[in-house]
Amino acid sequence: MKRDYYEILGVARTASAEEIKKAYRALALKYHPDRNPGDKEAEERFKEAAEAYEVLRDPDKRRAYDLHGHEGVAGTGFHGFGGYDDIFSAFSEIFEDFFGFSHRPGGRAGTGPEPGADLRYDLQVSFRDAVRGAETEVSLSRRETCPDCNGTGMGAESRKSVCRLCGGRGQVVRTEGFFRVASTCPGCQGRGFAVLDPCRTCRGEGRVTRRRKVAVRIPAGVDTGSRLRLRGEGEGGLRGGPPGDLYIVIHVKPHDIFERRGRDVFCRLPVSVVQAALGADLEVPTLDGTEALSIPAGTQTGDVFRLKGLGAPDLRGFGTGDQVVEVTVVTPTRLTDRQRELLEEFDRIEKEKDEGGFFRKIFHAGSGR
Repeated sequence: MKRDYYEILGVARTASAEEIKKAYRALALKYHPDRNPGDKEAEERFKEAAEAYEVLRDPDKRRAYDLHGHEGVAGTGFHGFGGYDDIFSAFSEIFEDFFGFSHRPGGRAGTGPEPGADLRYDLQVSFRDAVRGAETEVSLSRRETCPDCNGTGMGAESRKSVCRLCGGRGQVVRTEGFFRVASTCPGCQGRGFAVLDPCRTCRGEGRVTRRRKVAVRIPAGVDTGSRLRLRGEGEGGLRGGPPGDLYIVIHVKPHDIFERRGRDVFCRLPVSVVQAALGADLEVPTLDGTEALSIPAGTQTGDVFRLKGLGAPDLRGFGTGDQVVEVTVVTPTRLTDRQRELLEEFDRIEKEKDEGGFFRKIFHAGSGR
């Protein structure tokens, strides 16, 4: 009878995926064949742990196992491993964590097409360009596939010879304690052969460094942290491999007047005491010029008005925000004699209006009368 998979890994049935992975890694290290040469029991424990992990790491297989036990995962594609190379192939991610390389049984590393690396470019854009969109160019240096050798590193009359350092395997293996660690051969860069007459343009590297200008279309509505992906604008591949991608990371410069609040564009509008008291027709600055706004009599500091559709569009097409205008009533600090006279008259009238009103009621309430 097979043992329970959770028991094999020593975890609870409620264990997380990370806990299961951690438990398997510990058992794989403990019972690894390089650490236990000739130990048949360790070999069986190693295979048993690998079988348990293969089932429990897969959410669908784990669900079936939880419901029906070993019968639930029969016929799901797992039939055991024929040998250690099968185990290494199935769990290459685990063994990359252990040893720092991807196990490739029986083959050479890096002899086929190799895709180019992705690149990142941090782009500063103005507030208006982020909200309204724009087109620009970025200039960057990148390694491109050599046009003369198509990334092979070989010249027109090149001849190949087996790499003396790795014997044509593309990997070199060194022993570190109980483990054998394989890494890409530094002599042939994983190709398995040495080029006797390398390409003169790239000197055998397969890529050349060029400075390029790349056109970038900034969609309306981006914000700081938005990423734009330009396919095929990364580094060139090797040996016929495709180029990588270029990721543009947006950083929006702050604006003197406006700020972003989701899809809305926010600004504060200073108005005079007279405009606030009497109401006024005003011209409000927007990202596209000015827009008319009428404020009613009695407007107070903090009152908010919306200019529909003048905000930022949603990148997923879910509408456009507004421009939000918050009023700030500005109190004058320097008055002419005439202005002071008028304000004092205004104050006198207000006091007369209040006789027998609010403040008198408060006074009477406080005195008990």
